Amino acid sequence: MADDLATAAQAYQQAQATMSSAQAEAERMVTEARGEIVAARSRLAEAIVEAARSGMRQVDIVRATGYTRERIRQILRAGGVEAD
Repeated sequence: MADDLATAAQAYQQAQATMSSAQAEAERMVTEARGEIVAARSRLAEAIVEAARSGMRQVDIVRATGYTRERIRQILRAGGVEAD
């Protein structure tokens, strides 16, 4: 009986350790993904500004990005481009 209790306690402790390790890995992955999102958003904003400077119409930028016209205007203003 004591062996069963010790074995069960050990299995429980191992499961907790595994969970703790998995949580740490998940947190690292989420942090990394957030950084990638920030970088991708920045690249997209730069591409939007460049497209507008190259003469692309705002409506076409909206269609290509899925952003609203207002969001495109905000990005363009922040990039130094006066929107339509």
